[in-house]
Amino acid sequence: MNFWTSKNYKNKVSCIMTESASARALLPLALFLALFLGAGIYFQQTGVDMAFYQLASPVAILPAIILGVLLSKQKFEERINTFVAGVGERNIVTMCMIYLLAGAFSTVAAATGGVDAMVALGLNVIPASFLLPGLFIIAAVVSTAMGTSMGTLAALAPVALGLGQAAEIDLALLAGVLVSGAMFGDNLSIISDTTIAATRTQGCNMSDKFKANLKISIPAAIITIIWLVTYDTGAVPPKIPEANLWLSLPYFFIIVLAVLGLNVFAVLTLGIILAAAFGMVTVGYEWVAFSKDIYAGFVSMQEIFFLSLLIGGLSALIRQQGGLKFLSNTVSNATKKLFKNQQQRAAFGVAGLTGLTNLAVANNTVTILLSGEVSKRLAEEGNLAPRQSASLLDIFACVVQGVLPYGAQALLMGASFGLAPIEVSVHTGYCFILAAVAIAMIIWRKPLEGRENLEPSTT
Repeated sequence: MNFWTSKNYKNKVSCIMTESASARALLPLALFLALFLGAGIYFQQTGVDMAFYQLASPVAILPAIILGVLLSKQKFEERINTFVAGVGERNIVTMCMIYLLAGAFSTVAAATGGVDAMVALGLNVIPASFLLPGLFIIAAVVSTAMGTSMGTLAALAPVALGLGQAAEIDLALLAGVLVSGAMFGDNLSIISDTTIAATRTQGCNMSDKFKANLKISIPAAIITIIWLVTYDTGAVPPKIPEANLWLSLPYFFIIVLAVLGLNVFAVLTLGIILAAAFGMVTVGYEWVAFSKDIYAGFVSMQEIFFLSLLIGGLSALIRQQGGLKFLSNTVSNATKKLFKNQQQRAAFGVAGLTGLTNLAVANNTVTILLSGEVSKRLAEEGNLAPRQSASLLDIFACVVQGVLPYGAQALLMGASFGLAPIEVSVHTGYCFILAAVAIAMIIWRKPLEGRENLEPSTT
């Protein structure tokens, strides 16, 4: 009999939650955070670029896994089985497969000129006097289409810097606007690794999370645009890059299909095929390049792919030893003292846990992977729908990531614009507004048990 389908294996997996709550079980997680954050601080102080990304997270987690194995009271073989069961957990494997497809689509679409097409499309329809809100919208659209804030910033920074210098706009403000738009899409995109992680850990459909997210993100974006309109940027005409606008269609294609609720595997597969087809027809994209770009997309996701598998295994060890139960109890007890409504308690618990974790690891995807399981338990206890917990996970991970002066986004824009990262962080207005809108949505709600929405009361 195959071990993986045997009754013995299923019994071992079902026993993972049997131990009582234990703070000691969280030591491996603390070790991982200490190594990941400590290395970043050290390299930051020594002046190394992208300091918090010098120690690869899949390497930083290895000592934590070893400690988790040593702390377990199971027999050694059972400890390994627990770890392997966590690595092979259905949601973890599904999430990793989605990462690969998302990476392939992003790489193929960019290689055929899709990114340039999205930028050109935005600049074609935005007047010069609307430059700041226009760049926010462009960054938001491009990041939603690409599914990556870093890729968006890398693509737009050179164009935005030239426009900012020509129009004599405060570069710190301009950098903050770009990060704001990039974080909008990072939070909302159906091919973003944060969205993938949030929906898989909470067990909801991407289309449901997307719709729940829109109710918070769109009001925040509108407020941000109104705020940015108040700045006078003159009327310097932007230089529009040459691009075939038809190549932007694959991006809109996958967004529409995802909102309609089509399976994400089908959406991404069709997106890859359509992006390649448009490239072959319009720019002579070749089959050999297509195959190489698909693999390059897979490779671009290898760090988060490996980290997701390893975090799945570490989480299983921590869960088996009672660590996640302890963390869940601690957050629940803290929120119970502040909020009477159980859904508000759950929502603020998810938000607070996510924000604190992101402050420690300076990576929004890692944050969601680390806090996802506890957030799911808090949501279940508070009768909060999975789509709402997934939305809050993604929102507050992206909010904190966007305002961190030691986050990758601020570091990249600081280096690109010749600014201190803190100058970029304090100008990411959308992130602060998004947090305020999300908190308002949580508070301004009908205090009725059993409701599954975070919509404000109409009474």
